Amino acid sequence: MMVGALLAIAGSIYLLFAGLHMFYTFLDSRHPRYLAPDDPALVTAMQGAKIRMSRGEMTMWQGWITFNYTHSIGGLVFGGLCIVVAMSLGRFAVSPWALLLLAGISGLYLWQGMRYWYRVPRTGVLLATLCLVAAWAVYAL
Repeated sequence: MMVGALLAIAGSIYLLFAGLHMFYTFLDSRHPRYLAPDDPALVTAMQGAKIRMSRGEMTMWQGWITFNYTHSIGGLVFGGLCIVVAMSLGRFAVSPWALLLLAGISGLYLWQGMRYWYRVPRTGVLLATLCLVAAWAVYAL
């Protein structure tokens, strides 16, 4: 029961943050103000600069919006997976390795967050990672 709750809490944190990230990205695609540079000249430059690898088919701004959407999708899928595993406990055989894998993936998000993110998402991912590590420890040990 406690393991399922820890998994569900971690999954909910990821779903909340990824959902907000996707919502802000949607708003930014129309009027940049959340996940966009605070310098309007830089936004304009990104909207005009082409990505070399795209051979002129994509601007840096389109790449930025696309990156943010796919980043959000990854967080939503991961959060959903945590909740599916939580709901599967007791119904299906779940290997402790699966829980360790979830904790490891969250640890990678945390490592990235500690290097590049600001306080709020970093704290959320830290809490989710601690929940996943605790869920694995209680389940496996």
